[in-house]
This record gives sequence, C-alpha cells and structure tokens, in this order.
Amino acid sequence: MTTEKRPSSYDRMRDAMEREFRRYPQAAMERAFGLARDGAYLYVDFAGRRHRIGRETGRVEFREAGWRHADYNASMTLFDVLSRAEAAPRCSGQFVSLSAVGGQVLGAGPGGDLFAPQARAFAGRCGALRDACARLGGRPMPVGDVSYQLPLLPFLPVVLQFWDADEEFPAQLKLMWDANILDFMHYETTFFAAAHLFQRLAALGGVAL
Repeated sequence: MTTEKRPSSYDRMRDAMEREFRRYPQAAMERAFGLARDGAYLYVDFAGRRHRIGRETGRVEFREAGWRHADYNASMTLFDVLSRAEAAPRCSGQFVSLSAVGGQVLGAGPGGDLFAPQARAFAGRCGALRDACARLGGRPMPVGDVSYQLPLLPFLPVVLQFWDADEEFPAQLKLMWDANILDFMHYETTFFAAAHLFQRLAALGGVAL
C-alpha cells in the first residue's frame, strides 16, 4: 500500500500564492523584467536555472530532467519580485550589506554568523565554490578568497564573498545586495532567496549542506 505524502504548511502557503497569481499584472511583469512568454507560461531564469510560471495556474516549475514543481523559497521569491512590476524597480549598481539598506539597521542581515552552516560546508573547498559560481554564470570579484557577482535574477545581481577557514578564524560567507533590494522584495524574502541560492551553489559544487 502506497501512502501519499501530505503537503507541508510551506507547500500549502506556496499553493495558495499560486492561486493568487492570476490577479497579478502579467503584462507589467513582461515589460518591467523582460520576461519571455508564450500562451501558457511566463519564463525567468532564477539562480542559474530556467523557471516557468503558469499564466492561468500560477504554478512555478523549474527545468531539470523535465519540469518540476518549485519549492517554497523559490516560488515565494519569484512571486514577491514579480508582484512589484508596476513599480518598475531598478538596480542602483551599488552593493551593500542588508543591514545598511536605506541607511538604517534592519536587524541581523545576511552575512556573519547567519550563514555559518553554509560557510562550514565550503570550508577547504574554495575550488568547488568557484566552480559552482562560474557554472551559475557569475563574474569574479576581488574581495575574499572567493568572490563573485551572481545573477540571482537576470535583472537583479548579488555579490557573494567567502573567506576560507584558517588556524585562527572559521570560514565566513557573506552576501551583498543591491542598495535598492527592498524595491524588489520584502526584507523577509531576502532570506528565502539566499537559502535558494545557497542550495543551488551546493548542488553545483557537489557539497552537502
């Protein structure tokens, strides 16, 4: 007898947002973010992988050996960003820590100890992290032992900075965001986006988180 897996609370929240998608201004999304489209789907690359969103269903899928249902982090990030299309947000080109966005402290932003588990996973594996960043379409940057500007979305880059562990200090991992990031997504959504990005880097680098 096969027992069907029950959806988690995260799955139910994702599915509820999918049902709301038809209320979003899809024409504005296409104009603001340059989305590809056909009669059934909108298409966008997210963390180096093609995603599609059903125009009628709102279902978010990613392409990997066919099309597979995206998880909560990916879906909620895309919904948050795309829902802001009518405001036509634009990047500033300046990268800052999340705590510095808007010139005010918003709380403990990504960086420092927040990403300690991911930093430990890549400790001693700078080559794997470089390879993963390159495969994601990243551009090398000069800060840290490994640093890349990465296309989180085609129109929204982030900067990853990594310092490997040594005899005195543990490995450190930091994300820098565009200064206008809160025009693109809510503060809480940056954590969903970061979690998805690190999952992708770990998979591409052959590292277990």
